[in-house]
Amino acid sequence: MEIQVKHEEKYQQFTVVLGADEEAELAYSRPTEQEIDFTHTFVPESARGKGIAQKLIEHGLCFARDNGYLVIASCPAVAKYIKNNPQHQDLLK
Repeated sequence: MEIQVKHEEKYQQFTVVLGADEEAELAYSRPTEQEIDFTHTFVPESARGKGIAQKLIEHGLCFARDNGYLVIASCPAVAKYIKNNPQHQDLLK
């Protein structure tokens, strides 16, 4: 299964479409012009364990880096991912 992440800036989320009516998401907010707060990660139970959350988080962190944003990891999954991937720790506010 190829995982394609789409950035839906209007809805402040990154999404992966999984089927006709199922999608995974990484939601964020923009507290300031220099910050992005990853607030929530959701993957439907039927799609868990396939690396979808990691792909969403990686995509979101690359977006933050490319745009020079400091990251707030309100979502526990994002905080854990950053802790386990030191190459992203410099993004933390």
